[in-house]
Amino acid sequence: MKRIIVLVLVAMAGGRSQAQQPTESNHVTAGATFNDVGNLPVEKLGKNDLIGITVYDSPELTRTVRIDSDGTIRLPMLKQRVNAAGLKPDELENSITAALVKENVLVSPIVTVSVVEYRSRTVTVSGAVKNPSTVEATGSFTLLDAISKAGGLSENAGAEILVTHPAVASSDSSVMLTERIPVHALLSGDDQALNIKLDGGENIRVPEAGRVYVVGDVKKPGAYYITDGSESSVMKALSLSEGLDTFSAHTAYVYRLDANGTARSEIPVELGKIMSRKAPDVPLMANDILYIPNAAGLRAGLKVLETSVGVGAALGGAMIYAYH
Repeated sequence: MKRIIVLVLVAMAGGRSQAQQPTESNHVTAGATFNDVGNLPVEKLGKNDLIGITVYDSPELTRTVRIDSDGTIRLPMLKQRVNAAGLKPDELENSITAALVKENVLVSPIVTVSVVEYRSRTVTVSGAVKNPSTVEATGSFTLLDAISKAGGLSENAGAEILVTHPAVASSDSSVMLTERIPVHALLSGDDQALNIKLDGGENIRVPEAGRVYVVGDVKKPGAYYITDGSESSVMKALSLSEGLDTFSAHTAYVYRLDANGTARSEIPVELGKIMSRKAPDVPLMANDILYIPNAAGLRAGLKVLETSVGVGAALGGAMIYAYH
């Protein structure tokens, strides 16, 4: 009997002890904490970032706040704004705590700050990607991460990626640095240094590949992207256009834009000798027009060729090719 009484007393004492201990749910309203919102990594805060502030046992101070354009935040009952930009969440916790104590709002506040949304660490990805967009550079964020978030490179992506970094103030003016990253080396992983770390504010642009146009007496006229940076040539272009038609002239012509991009020069090509390997292949440059007249020697004018190239590109788009 004594043993039973002792066990009952111990159980009653334990129940009283547990009832006397306050739990967090008794003092903080549901949804008042923001530690799990977004599950974002800890970074320095910046303008327009959205943060969650939890003040223990003070629901009137618990809220989400967006950092203002001047880098500060305003909280209820505080006369002075609190600087937030450039601080990490734990550093901002200390600043808010100090401000609450200094203005006699709370004696010993317990403050928690977490990041709901980064807006100050955005990276813009544009050009030849599947989903041009603005993405957040959170955590250990790299160039490949940004390309991946934009859906990856499109089929007509060029041989380089241009990464423009935020302007850095110098003695005279602001200087913007642009890096040129070769696509093939980046994707192959041969040089890990090319997968540069992004901190936010970068502008990533993927230019479209250059095109060559094949028109005239070929089986499949059209425009072809040069997607891997390799040099195009007359024989490569003929291969992609599925070869010459039945009767073609032995001399072809390349029409090439000048440095200003306003006029084209005519370059004769000894097509018959190239095909019989009696002359070297002729390299082609982006925007070149390769024209193969028919065997009768009848030639279309340049204006007609340029018009036909424009119509072909508009109707069927440019075909893709890459040589490895």
